[in-house]
Amino acid sequence: MSLDDFVNDLQAEIDSDALAAYGPEAFARWKKPLYMGPMPEADACGRVTGTCGDTIQVFLRVVDGRVAAATFTTDGCGPSAICGSFAAEMSMGRKVEELVDFAGEAILERTGGLPEGDRHCAFLSAAAVRAAVDDYMARQVKKP
Repeated sequence: MSLDDFVNDLQAEIDSDALAAYGPEAFARWKKPLYMGPMPEADACGRVTGTCGDTIQVFLRVVDGRVAAATFTTDGCGPSAICGSFAAEMSMGRKVEELVDFAGEAILERTGGLPEGDRHCAFLSAAAVRAAVDDYMARQVKKP
């Protein structure tokens, strides 16, 4: 067996295991997270580092009190990217005030659930959204 064949077989096994653990939609976000990347023109940014060491940063652009665009970055694992992707998606179109109580349980429900060891990533992502909301509110108070 060539090295290329070994690597391809190993990747296929990893993909199969991840698909079984996360389900098709979350697996697709693991392979290609949506809404990933910094947003230079953001109206708000929230950054949270979990006890696991992963950092998730959420960026929001707000128009007329609603989240018009959201993105995220993470230096963490695949589940952090999955949850950050869903958190950004779930933020868009909502009034900023609706995100004050944004919860990790909502992300877990949207993903269809995560393995027990990865569930904390949903709560970390939700905390980053709430931190972005706090940042937005603080900026509004400072406006003349």
